[in-house]
Amino acid sequence: MPTTLIRLLVPGTSQRFRCGGLSVELQTARLLSSLCSVEVVTHRERHQDHPFLQDLLREEPPRQDILWIVSWGFDVPALVQRLRGHRIAYHAHSSGYGFTLPPGVPVLAVSRNTLGYWGDRCPRNPLLLVPNAIEPCWLDRGCRGSAERRPIDVLVQARKSSRYVLDQLVPALRQRSLRVEVQSGWVDDLVDLFNRSSVYLYDSAEYWRGRGVTEGFGLPPLEAMACGCVVFSSLNHALADHGDPGRMVHQIGCGRLAFDVRRVENAVRDPAAWRPPAAALNALLDGSSEASLLQRWKLALNQLDALNDAEGPLLSSPPTWQLKLHQRVARLRRVVDRLPGWPKG
Repeated sequence: MPTTLIRLLVPGTSQRFRCGGLSVELQTARLLSSLCSVEVVTHRERHQDHPFLQDLLREEPPRQDILWIVSWGFDVPALVQRLRGHRIAYHAHSSGYGFTLPPGVPVLAVSRNTLGYWGDRCPRNPLLLVPNAIEPCWLDRGCRGSAERRPIDVLVQARKSSRYVLDQLVPALRQRSLRVEVQSGWVDDLVDLFNRSSVYLYDSAEYWRGRGVTEGFGLPPLEAMACGCVVFSSLNHALADHGDPGRMVHQIGCGRLAFDVRRVENAVRDPAAWRPPAAALNALLDGSSEASLLQRWKLALNQLDALNDAEGPLLSSPPTWQLKLHQRVARLRRVVDRLPGWPKG
């Protein structure tokens, strides 16, 4: 049965829940609305513009033509439990939350890093790759070919940045008379801010390690490249999807402070020599456009519909303890088989 309605679950849409994950889900809802009917459903706070999960579950029975998409990492296990009997899929941004998924629940991974995580954790569940798309404004207004000197030499966004960048690298760059802006708080026009910056520093590895989960996709470095910035970045988690070091981006904090200072200085002096090859960047941005993402979603939904029409029991992945026990028994059997006089097999 083809999908006629997709419901994307978010905790709420107020200021309290504003983050990259919410932005991605709202963008996904907008894109998928060109393929079928879409509803954004809240499950923590009520909102006059969106239906509430508890009300829907009370008012209507499960339907196979409705696909529920859950995404809010820490809430996923409870949501999957509440939606038993309904068709559900997990839109996986970050990884590392520690839960597993029931057999048959598809994973729609936004990065290869997350895809690999679930390919290891639940290899018998349907796995699909639907990378995040950058908003059209970055492609339409990004000044990728500009050769003019920009008013900001180095841009750092304080949120997610490391103590190394904020406490060591930024002061060292300012001592070299570079114009460094550390941005915090709300910015009305991020595209303009990036367009006015020559170098962008993004070092989120420590931030995510301290929280025990991962960088889900890493849009800021991609958005900076779309605006012609030279990007110095960490390579943790999904940043490695498009952060080819030395070609697309340059690794930050790798060795010595003086090494970073010298490279950033050189990139400010001659940005064109440090930017990604134009053809490679254009291919990356084209693959990250909303048009490309919509095609990926179309293929993913077709596969999920075909899976929904298939018959027979669902495949499942054996639990980790069972795999370890099997391996220990196999090792013990090999040891016993080598004992003198012991019958083989």
